[in-house]
Amino acid sequence: MSATATSGRFTTLPNEETLAATVVALEEHGFSVEVVDDLAAASQSVLARIPRGSSVMTNTSATLQETGIADAINDGGPFDSARNKMLALDFATQAQQMKSIGGQPDYALGSVHAVTRDGTLVIASASGSQLASYAWGAANVIFVVGAQKLVPSVDAARERIYQHSLVLEDARAQAAYGQHSAVAKILEIHQELPGRIHVVLIRQSVGF
Repeated sequence: MSATATSGRFTTLPNEETLAATVVALEEHGFSVEVVDDLAAASQSVLARIPRGSSVMTNTSATLQETGIADAINDGGPFDSARNKMLALDFATQAQQMKSIGGQPDYALGSVHAVTRDGTLVIASASGSQLASYAWGAANVIFVVGAQKLVPSVDAARERIYQHSLVLEDARAQAAYGQHSAVAKILEIHQELPGRIHVVLIRQSVGF
């Protein structure tokens, strides 16, 4: 399949009424939410929330790349890059240490593949490497999400994952690693204790 085969219904931005209703639902489920207009505002918002010197894991995400957040964390600056520390190790002999570093940072950054109208966050993964930190391991989680990812239901979220996100990620994985991607694991976050997970919604189409 090619990227051109994905459905336009998964890239359409919601109206303000839908966006506002989704924000309310997310907040009712324990997530804090901020809505911003563009990529620069998203980057500024995220970086301002992270104290200097914090350990920060930037999980693989087209959104973090497009907003410039990944580079701001990993290319020097006032933060302790968990990704850089993890990638300096040898997976063959230090895999558990790598998992500990990547899975238990002060801040885990990434995106989601869908946000349902009733306030559920849905994330798919081929390896599951980022899911542990999102579900439990990280002290704080920040998701940066293009508003085109808002969907009516969990069923629609799964359709979006398989019919849209996987198509684009598979093409990216083949170009980057020479191998296909897959949906091996899906995490649904329905509720969280207030203060741990923050969602930055961008009024633009960004990421997969």
